[in-house]
Amino acid sequence: MKIQCQRETLLAACQLVGVAVAARTTKPILSNIKAVADAESLTLMATDLEVGVRYELRGVQVKEAGEAILSPSKLISILRESHDPDITINSDSEGTLIRTTNGRFQMPSGEPDQFPDIPAFTGVTNYHEITAGVLRTMIKRTAFAADRKEGTARWAVTGILWEAEEKLARLIATDTKRLALIEGPATSHGEVKDVKGQSYLVPQKAIQLLERSLHDDGEIIRIALNANEAMFQTERALIHTVLVQGKFPPYRDIIPKKPPVSVQLPTAEFLSRVRQAAIMIDEETKRVDFKFEPGKVTLKAQGAETGSSEVTMELPDFKGANVEIAFDPQYLIEMLRAVEGEPFLKLEMTDGQRPAVFRVGDYLYLVMPLAN
Repeated sequence: MKIQCQRETLLAACQLVGVAVAARTTKPILSNIKAVADAESLTLMATDLEVGVRYELRGVQVKEAGEAILSPSKLISILRESHDPDITINSDSEGTLIRTTNGRFQMPSGEPDQFPDIPAFTGVTNYHEITAGVLRTMIKRTAFAADRKEGTARWAVTGILWEAEEKLARLIATDTKRLALIEGPATSHGEVKDVKGQSYLVPQKAIQLLERSLHDDGEIIRIALNANEAMFQTERALIHTVLVQGKFPPYRDIIPKKPPVSVQLPTAEFLSRVRQAAIMIDEETKRVDFKFEPGKVTLKAQGAETGSSEVTMELPDFKGANVEIAFDPQYLIEMLRAVEGEPFLKLEMTDGQRPAVFRVGDYLYLVMPLAN
């Protein structure tokens, strides 16, 4: 294989597929990227046997078609440190030579035939389509709420639940202390199956890859969900993943039906007040107390050694009952950052002991209050 391509384009592609490279593995080949050059393009592949990706680079000058096994860490370092607009890679059974204007980098070669195959979308007839802009928003507003702790016993909540109906897609994520849910328009192709009661739990790693693969808002993304696997086809990338096994919590059962207290909040101003109040929390407390009363909300925090804070925000349109409730401020900050750009959101509450719900459009964010 011998190619010449733009350095920055190759760097971006290597960083993307590098997400799927196995961090710890007994199969050394999985610590690498496979490159396949044909007449007009270069395809990079990586997998950890649970999540895999193919990424196509166009506009590559292929001087000799072929395959190569490349070390992603070394290749990314070379590309990052070089300032050349173009780079040349020449690989054969003896090794791989990378050339820049002022450098030569020799790396050992592997056996491309030993690299596991990554399924293609070819032949798939039952799938949904979503535009990249809609999907990017859906991921941004939900994925952060999945459980990110390593070694968690609640394996099912490490994934993002993906539900597909005839004209919409629904993403749900939870760590059992909060839950994010969003719906977006989708178009179905082929046989549409009733997904109620089924769990299409997509790993966070696959969702991360998918989000990084989205470019133009109008690009059409194809999604195929099956019993044990899922595939996502973008214009340049194919992501294949084994689904997370386990039973996702019955999320519909925990969403309050009609909480009696409803407050409209200015998003940016509320985020600012939460961040201000949270300045004085410490690792032991991680708590901000909110007191909603007609016309305003007061936020208070008290650290064991750091001191205290008190911040107020006017709510001229709020005429509801007083509610005192406490939250982990990070749970609110992450959500408020995810909905930046929305001028207002609605907060629904019952009291200080039951879940509170934030809503904006087709987005819902439920968070459990802290005990008094």
